Amino acid sequence: MDNTLIVLLGPTGVGKTQCSLRLADALHVSVINADSRQIYAEIPIGTAAPTPEELAHTHHYFVGTHHIGDYYSASCYEHDVMQLLPQLFSKSKWALLSGGSMLYIDAVCHGIDDIPTIRDDVRTLMKQRLADEGLDALVAELQHLDPDHWAIVDRSNPRRVLHALEICHQTGHTYTSFRTNTRRQRPFHIVKIGLTLPREQLYERINRRVDKMVAQGLIEEARRMYPLRAENALNTVGYKELFAHFDGQWTLDEAIERIKGNTRRYCRKQLTWFKRDESIAWFAPTDTDAILHHVYNSQHADA
Repeated sequence: MDNTLIVLLGPTGVGKTQCSLRLADALHVSVINADSRQIYAEIPIGTAAPTPEELAHTHHYFVGTHHIGDYYSASCYEHDVMQLLPQLFSKSKWALLSGGSMLYIDAVCHGIDDIPTIRDDVRTLMKQRLADEGLDALVAELQHLDPDHWAIVDRSNPRRVLHALEICHQTGHTYTSFRTNTRRQRPFHIVKIGLTLPREQLYERINRRVDKMVAQGLIEEARRMYPLRAENALNTVGYKELFAHFDGQWTLDEAIERIKGNTRRYCRKQLTWFKRDESIAWFAPTDTDAILHHVYNSQHADA
């Protein structure tokens, strides 16, 4: 039978971690983490990373392996996972990837455009220009240098705008010229499992999880990260709102409510993205037996 990569995905807060642990136990495999923020060792609370007990129970790849300030991208992730999979398939016909970062999942399943790695000096220069000139000036420059990408990029997201400009300045070519959207064939079978819950239940889980993060020390974690707040890794829900609180923009209660609201908004964005993929089979997060039945049948059908 073909080697099979099981991709367990779903919106934030749906219960992927616990489901992945049950599947890993049943299949006797490790978990390949596909959360773009859980790779950073300094922010386990705000990223809802697997706990030390969960990590001890089941080996996880790409959890706490990098540090704030390290450069890492979907392209890096694709390379690292594709290097890892032959090792895992030498031990089992199954491999399990679990997470909610849409670009990371797509990079492994379909490949990602071969975007050049940005040199440190270029990245430093563009960060300084953002601080000195502001986002609007850089957006205007992107419109001049790469109008096609300017038309589709999220112009309110500094990371997206800066990355496109970094490519333009480093290579002398537009960011658009590197975006071929060519799907790569993979030498293994892929089964995508999506986890879902009724919207109201999912929102309640998100609200409770934010409260739990606060109780576990999210505010103290964010305060430790505050001096590094310009790093891309911290441009994410949970930290942005608390940084604004530290700056005096909001009360703590307001910041926490904004974290909940922005997490729910991100959840909707994930669901919209995933719903476009008709290859995903959807299950409730507790339907472990049904998920395993689908996985086994999918491999047999592909054989």
